[in-house]
Amino acid sequence: MTTAAISLKIDASLQTLLAQLCAKHGTGKSELMRRALLAFAQSSAEPAHRPASALAMVGDLVGKFEGGPSDLASNPEHLADFGRV
Repeated sequence: MTTAAISLKIDASLQTLLAQLCAKHGTGKSELMRRALLAFAQSSAEPAHRPASALAMVGDLVGKFEGGPSDLASNPEHLADFGRV
């Protein structure tokens, strides 16, 4: 495996945090930074790897239920006691 060195400037508070995390995880700064970079890259993955939208997850249920008020989403009277126990 070919490796490359990089230089990174951080302020004192980040330096302290880095040292604390290294001690907590029992690893060196370089290894911790590699893990952090990899985690960031994975969290920024292409949309196919992101969770589906709420509509995509329950889309098959839309329009399945009958009854209820026809103006539920637009009439504020339906929310008059919302959140009250």
